[in-house]
Amino acid sequence: MRKLIIIKYGELTTKKGNINLFINTLSKNIKAYLNEYSYEEKHDAGRMFIIPEDNDYDEILDILKHVFGLHEINLGYETKTKDLDSLGNEILELLKDKDFATFKVQTKRSDKTYPINSMDISRKMGGIILKNIPNLKVDVNNPEIIVNIEIRKDFSYFYFDVIDGLGGYPVGVAGKGLLMLSGGIDSPVAGYMAIKRGVKLEAVYFESPPHTSDQAKDKVLKLAKKLALYNNTYLKVHVINFTPIQEAILKNIPHEYLITIMRRMMYRISKRIALMENCKILVNGESIGQVASQTLNSMSVINHVVDIPVIRPVACLDKLEIIDIAKKIDTYETSILPFIDCCTIFVPDHPVINPELSKCEEYETLIPYEDMIKDAIKNKEVIKVELKEQNNHSDLL
Repeated sequence: MRKLIIIKYGELTTKKGNINLFINTLSKNIKAYLNEYSYEEKHDAGRMFIIPEDNDYDEILDILKHVFGLHEINLGYETKTKDLDSLGNEILELLKDKDFATFKVQTKRSDKTYPINSMDISRKMGGIILKNIPNLKVDVNNPEIIVNIEIRKDFSYFYFDVIDGLGGYPVGVAGKGLLMLSGGIDSPVAGYMAIKRGVKLEAVYFESPPHTSDQAKDKVLKLAKKLALYNNTYLKVHVINFTPIQEAILKNIPHEYLITIMRRMMYRISKRIALMENCKILVNGESIGQVASQTLNSMSVINHVVDIPVIRPVACLDKLEIIDIAKKIDTYETSILPFIDCCTIFVPDHPVINPELSKCEEYETLIPYEDMIKDAIKNKEVIKVELKEQNNHSDLL
């Protein structure tokens, strides 16, 4: 009998002919997360097994909780015996140290050549446990412990401790996307939701010194590190100095159109960075109707300047739903720190909520935005925000 970690894939098993791509990507991602650990990895139908060389189970289990593509994580045991009495003795050896009053047994028999079916295995094992541990009761609805048994071709497995995985797809299996990351609540949540669908993210952040502070930038980098926890250990952030463009807009554009034109410029810059970095989509935290630039008409006019898909994962969530997710992924407390970003400075009293495309195009002729965009991209700062503690001070690329 040896201790090991059993990983169940969940949704990945529906991929049929493409499953090897998903499993290979997941294996590669796990290696990135566990690069400081020595372990053996092996596979069986619908399962991955991690066997640490040292006693690092708790640390590895905690890391795997943040890896997308895992449906369930189990701390379990592998044994070559398929004799139920011998298997029962091994299970009893581990149960005797646990404090519980109710239990149930559930069995999965993937080896269909095994002569006893799953229900009979569960009944037999339940009888062995009741006979050898006094004062126990079977509770099929709400047991304190579930004894899970899997009978496979060459081995039997059993486990009691079940950890829910994050689900989703392995990061990178869907390609790359560029997240328009601000210091607010919505964009980190949107990034998390995109990562869950297998999108490997980079991010773009627009700063406007001296109108925005270093604290605002540090806040965004803290959010980037929270996302790096899910984004396969790091997040590359492209920092754009937006001050010249923003001041030109403020000086030359009618004030009710400031936000609309500003967002169109951000989209233009984001699209160009996305193409440079082989990102197939833009991702942002826009939510329908939340602010003036997020009415359907505003989004349509703003979106008009790009010809790559723009994914808005939180578009149909209300603010409380978004906040719930932000708290779950530990970005909320950072997002509400009182440091303004360039999206919240120079906000007019009455921004247009139904902008006209023709007016936007007319007003934009008043500023030399093409040259300014080229300069902003040429002089951008790129910061690789890494998960590892020793890399708290982000490396400038």
